[in-house]
Amino acid sequence: ASKAEVDANLKRLVERALDPGLDGAIRIGLGSHNLFDIGWAADLAERMGQRHRLELEMLAGMAPAQARSVNEHIGRVRVYAPVVEPEAMEAAISYLARRLDENATPQNFLRNLLRITSGSSTFSDELQRFSQAVTDRTHVSAAPRRSQDRTLAAPPAHRDAFVNASDTDFTSPANRAWIRRHLEQFIPPAFTTVDSTDEIDQVMVRATDAVRKSVNGWAAPAERKAALLALSDLMESERGETLALMAKTAAKTIREGDPEVSEAIDAVRYAAAVGVTTLEALAKDNLTVTPAGPIVIAAPWNFPYAIPTLALASALAAGCSVIVKPAPETRALGAHLVAQCMRAGFPSEVVQLVVCEDGPIGTRLVTHPDVARVILTGASSTAESFLTTAPTMQLLAETSGKNAMIITDAADLDQAIAALTKSAFGHAGQKCSAASLAILVGDLAGDESFLARLADAVKSLRVGPADDLHTMMGPLINAPSQNLRRALSNLEAGEQWLVEPRPLNGQETLQETLWTPGVRIGVQPGSWFHTTECFGPILGIMTAPNLAAAVQIQNNTGYGLTGGLQSLDPAEIEQWLRSVEVGNAYVNRQMTGAIVGRQPFGGWKRSSVGGSAKPGGPDHILMFVDVHAQSLPTPPQAQLSYREAVADLYGIDSDATGLQCEHNVLRHHRLRGVLVWSQPGDEAADKEKLSLLEAASSTTGTPMVAVSDLTRAEELLGSGRFERIRVLGPCEGSLLVAAHRAGVAVDRTPVTGHGRVELGRWMKEQSISVTAHRHGRILTTMPVPIAESRIR
Repeated sequence: ASKAEVDANLKRLVERALDPGLDGAIRIGLGSHNLFDIGWAADLAERMGQRHRLELEMLAGMAPAQARSVNEHIGRVRVYAPVVEPEAMEAAISYLARRLDENATPQNFLRNLLRITSGSSTFSDELQRFSQAVTDRTHVSAAPRRSQDRTLAAPPAHRDAFVNASDTDFTSPANRAWIRRHLEQFIPPAFTTVDSTDEIDQVMVRATDAVRKSVNGWAAPAERKAALLALSDLMESERGETLALMAKTAAKTIREGDPEVSEAIDAVRYAAAVGVTTLEALAKDNLTVTPAGPIVIAAPWNFPYAIPTLALASALAAGCSVIVKPAPETRALGAHLVAQCMRAGFPSEVVQLVVCEDGPIGTRLVTHPDVARVILTGASSTAESFLTTAPTMQLLAETSGKNAMIITDAADLDQAIAALTKSAFGHAGQKCSAASLAILVGDLAGDESFLARLADAVKSLRVGPADDLHTMMGPLINAPSQNLRRALSNLEAGEQWLVEPRPLNGQETLQETLWTPGVRIGVQPGSWFHTTECFGPILGIMTAPNLAAAVQIQNNTGYGLTGGLQSLDPAEIEQWLRSVEVGNAYVNRQMTGAIVGRQPFGGWKRSSVGGSAKPGGPDHILMFVDVHAQSLPTPPQAQLSYREAVADLYGIDSDATGLQCEHNVLRHHRLRGVLVWSQPGDEAADKEKLSLLEAASSTTGTPMVAVSDLTRAEELLGSGRFERIRVLGPCEGSLLVAAHRAGVAVDRTPVTGHGRVELGRWMKEQSISVTAHRHGRILTTMPVPIAESRIR
């Protein structure tokens, strides 16, 4: 609502509340510093014979002279202020600061108070606003702004532009009744299990045949887009069934599951609107764009619906066929997703479900020679196992995280506690993006009142079954793993419990899944808890003397998935963004819950395998196609294309959302280095390609070393200088093994000389999200993290 509508509704509400028919039932406290409003309300109450029911209230210290004047001319004024124990004074100061912040907004009466004199333009402006509100009170809309009703059919997805799906508004009684009905009517889906490697081979035959139907894969681009949009509409219409299934089988609370359904819908719509359009644009640039082939998606149990859909949508948009292998714990969600694809009209050979054990049958699936890409979301150890079994596998994996939120003494501490609690204990901490660590900086490190308030917030979380609408933190999906059980039960030297976790049945058993959240303080740099992913409702508190030291602790976990900063100091924000080593960086907000198109999701370092572009971002579609140039350009032609790509996309920080309340930036950083491998004897044939790669290296600033000696290449891979190896032609298996062992992404894509296709191979993406408001007021001093046009 606009300020004018709010002002008019205030007048309407005061007038209705003063109705003489309500005498004896309602007393009115009018809290305002606006002298027009105060005078009008007092006069109205007097004329209606209801002055005895009206009490005027003003904030202590905000307008003392005016409060005295109102008291003298109109009647008693209640002057109110927070009253607290001395040790809680910080909370009172925070409250008064927020009030002062609100009263300083441009159209607030108090801000203009000292300029209001008889005949002044400020007086005229305030009088006009007041008079208009009094006039508008008789016809201003009083209809609820929250009008969402999930019982009504949702409108179809936009056909030409990407628009994010809306989460469910559970303040609506109709929506609460809607989800209760779905929970009561829950019926688990049926599915069959693949029991032999022969069946896997048959699955692969169908998947391969589907891709080979034509140069476009299973359908032409327009047909793929239409099918995806139909799927997104179906997913929206079946939101309730999906939420009930998550709650009953995947330990997801309704409030945690609902944004996941939105993310899945967004993934499909984004692939249709952005992904297909990107491929059509490349084809117009005389590039040959073909589907990579059959894609295997090894889905996780913690986001069993959205995460596989992110890969599935891009793969289908690219014309690939897809095989979904759900985690054992969430097979029902995998079956549901594939069944939705069938109901939306996708051919049965294009999207297939494989439910199997993780032994020989599962191994046959992910290592099958006809599989073009394996998409994994899971533990780092799982990715290592895959690559050890099949070094030639093209694996794109999002893996583990050990994520920290830094809180400085320049933070809004109330906001920081809320964001930290949600980041650490959403979905019982079973998120790879969860805040597992909090690093308190400077004076905050010894602030006992902050720790007490954090403890209160954590203890307030209501733990219970996922299908109970009152639950705030749901159960673990399984009994605690070895690392999690250690984290929940044992402290290390120097550590103490701020909030000790406990199993809800009162005794720890091997099968216990309902745990209260825990917070351990005194975690030391380099300790077991500092560097070990535990994947559960346990938070560790660390301290640092300054921001630089805190960032070093944050960067030294070995992982680089998400990171957070709580600070209102623009200089601290800029310093942190320059130095933090994470794929998703969050400022003054929670550090979980990435949204498609706003915060593409994916990590750095040990949190990512294969060098994939971020799911939910503009380049993700390129991971599922093979792009060939019909003829290679000359180096000057390639250089021109590279410069255009830098100017339009890779060299600038782009914010596609355009939101005022939040800055969402996709930033590109140069890689530490790229090693280029040429097969011995092919150096002359590869000379033209190497010249184009040298131009890409020069454009992005990413160092490049070309090598064709196997021993030298393996030695360089172990040096830590390179993040990617670009393979031109065949290569030895030992080279791949050396790359995997060193955590170096293997890139087999052909050289094209096309800026949009080529330059992404020389950089890594970073999503930055900065809250740019306080309590709804836009902050003009909050830095917009957009840098000059250059590769970092």
